[in-house]
Amino acid sequence: MSKKFVLIGAGSYVFTRNLVRDILTYPAFADATLALVDINPEGLEHARKAVQHIIDEGRYPAKVVCTTDRTEVLPGADGVLSMLMAQPLEVFKNDLLICERHGVKINVGDTRNPAGIFRFLRTVPVMLDILKDIQRYCPNAIFLNYTNPMAMLCRAMQEAAPEITTTGLCHSVQGGIEKFARILNIPADEIRYLCAGINHMAYYLKLEHNGENLYPELRRRTLEDKAVYDEDIVRNELFLAMGYYVTESSGHCSEYTPWFRKREDLLQKYCYQGTSWNTGRTNFTIETREERARNYEADLQKFLSEPLDLKRGNEYASRIFNAMIGDGELYKFNGNVRNFGLVDNLPYGACVEVPVLACRDGLLPMHVGKIPDELLPLMSLSSQIEEMAVRASFEGDPELIYKAVCYDPLTAAVLDLREIRAMVDELFAFSKPWLPQFHLK
Repeated sequence: MSKKFVLIGAGSYVFTRNLVRDILTYPAFADATLALVDINPEGLEHARKAVQHIIDEGRYPAKVVCTTDRTEVLPGADGVLSMLMAQPLEVFKNDLLICERHGVKINVGDTRNPAGIFRFLRTVPVMLDILKDIQRYCPNAIFLNYTNPMAMLCRAMQEAAPEITTTGLCHSVQGGIEKFARILNIPADEIRYLCAGINHMAYYLKLEHNGENLYPELRRRTLEDKAVYDEDIVRNELFLAMGYYVTESSGHCSEYTPWFRKREDLLQKYCYQGTSWNTGRTNFTIETREERARNYEADLQKFLSEPLDLKRGNEYASRIFNAMIGDGELYKFNGNVRNFGLVDNLPYGACVEVPVLACRDGLLPMHVGKIPDELLPLMSLSSQIEEMAVRASFEGDPELIYKAVCYDPLTAAVLDLREIRAMVDELFAFSKPWLPQFHLK
């Protein structure tokens, strides 16, 4: 039978094109119905044109339908994907600007920090409404989430609707492997690794090629080759200090720690230098998203006018669908799931990012054991902050949000407790229209 995939937030600049391209590479899905959902009709039309171009170029028997109302297309869905942004960019931008006015200078702010927490608080009501619709219209569908903040949203959704098969996906794990392969000049598919932790703060606990530990050679290259060091300064500093490589980019990493962004001289030294796409510049995500919006129409026309490379990319989603409802080929990936006996020394029930096996029987997360002592303190703290934010959202407790922000490593490195209170009060005042779970005076 033909499969049906619903993409919510389909106006997304990159994800919709890449995910659709990947899904259609599998024979089991070549005749799929691709239902695109977005509240922005203009963005939805752009997505439809891009998807139809992929279908035409691949000569697939698939079809695309579009709607601003997801309930029109959820019935009968086999897979649902979320890559939505719950509010316009201007709302997200104000989080970062409020934090900056108070002295907390953020690079992206979509995952942690005060900006990430308030993005979660505004987004989680939307995501829980989507889950309710999935429960009603397609309870057997596989729900794959790309929306940030990944860990907090997955944690909340998996508690609110544990009967729905869902996990959260990030491309930083496989992206790191491709980086190592390039630096060490070995095939990426020959690297064997174990990666675990929490989203954007997962580490490659094992990294091997033909049974040989790759870390000594990677360390030598990082120390001796300035081009290698400059490509990811913050990540490399963390690697040289802790002995393990983290999954996420230098810019993101800089905002999850107390070490790189608390003074202007440190920002200049670590975050405004280097050659990576995201070195860590303050408000980088706003710059890039605004530039992307300006170039959106021109990029679409370029995409529509050029021959396409229809080769499958490195995103997990299509492979997961294929393992579960396609040809059944087993697939192991790193997914975001609740910690029920998976990571021994992270909070029980919290959201962790660990290896998961996708198969006909469902999503089977794997036991990892303990996170190394030198990686645990910051990771555990961030996990506990996420737990506080999720509980605060469920209970409608703004005071618990303040306490969670108090422990944020970057915020605590810059502000005292009363200064944090003033910043959180301003963030709440701004976000009040999108926070139905709180009764705010």
